[in-house]
Amino acid sequence: MTANRNRWLVGTVLTLALAAFLSLSLLPILGSNSNRRGSDAASTSPPADPTSMQAELEAQARGYELVLEREPDNQTALQGLVDARIQLGDISGVVSPLEKLVELNPGVADYAVLLAQTKQQMGDLEGAAQVYRQVLDQEPGNINALQGLTVLLVEQKRPQAAIGLLQDTLKTADKLQSEGAAGGIDTISIKLLLAQVHVEANSLDQAIAIYDETIAAAPEDFRPVLAKALVLQDTGDADTAKALFAQATALAPAQFKDQIELMATKGQGTPEAGAPASGDTVELLEPAPAGSPGAATPGTGSP
Repeated sequence: MTANRNRWLVGTVLTLALAAFLSLSLLPILGSNSNRRGSDAASTSPPADPTSMQAELEAQARGYELVLEREPDNQTALQGLVDARIQLGDISGVVSPLEKLVELNPGVADYAVLLAQTKQQMGDLEGAAQVYRQVLDQEPGNINALQGLTVLLVEQKRPQAAIGLLQDTLKTADKLQSEGAAGGIDTISIKLLLAQVHVEANSLDQAIAIYDETIAAAPEDFRPVLAKALVLQDTGDADTAKALFAQATALAPAQFKDQIELMATKGQGTPEAGAPASGDTVELLEPAPAGSPGAATPGTGSP
């Protein structure tokens, strides 16, 4: 059961596949019209020759490098270089331009999270943790940074540190709420992540208790129902899991229903860590779209 729990925990965070995550996450930041044009062309044209694509990407990267030699703060070139190196699979080459983008955009947490994830993938766990914590110092409820740091701590066999991190964040949210401040902390998503850490630590009773509490607090949110179903399915309580899968399907927005039914019928959770993020998995930490059937209790945070 340990393998299944680990697959599920890691599968629900942003480190499914770093290159895929970076590419997808950078699109809204970079405004990657070239990628979108490439996708449109791919749907109507035969597959391009890998060698020519490699050469084209290398030429693009070199072009951006030449621009940066003249204009080291040119953000368009920095963004383009990051995008090109990601597509080339040059993860280590992403670090320098991302560090520059973080320096130039101290208020854009997405760049810092991408940098931390890159360092984490490269094995620089200390550097990754430092960047995650810098983000959380500025935005205690940044769910992407919380996810990344939580997974890092779990991978280091420090589940209690991960639990402490998430519990402290929930306390911060309570404090901000009591002070009438808009803290921007999505407590439902944090509780789901906290329960996942308990699952990884084999504290299933505590995980189930958190799911039950979350279901009671957000009865229209399908995510805690689905998460509980996955745990019970993994432990062999098929009948209860089946009922919960049905409930989650009824609550979920239309775009998730088929995926949930597939999980229920095939007994599959999220993909193995490292599998391409193809968009066909249910991200338990992503709130349901506002205004949709099964939308989570409104919050101020964003995933």
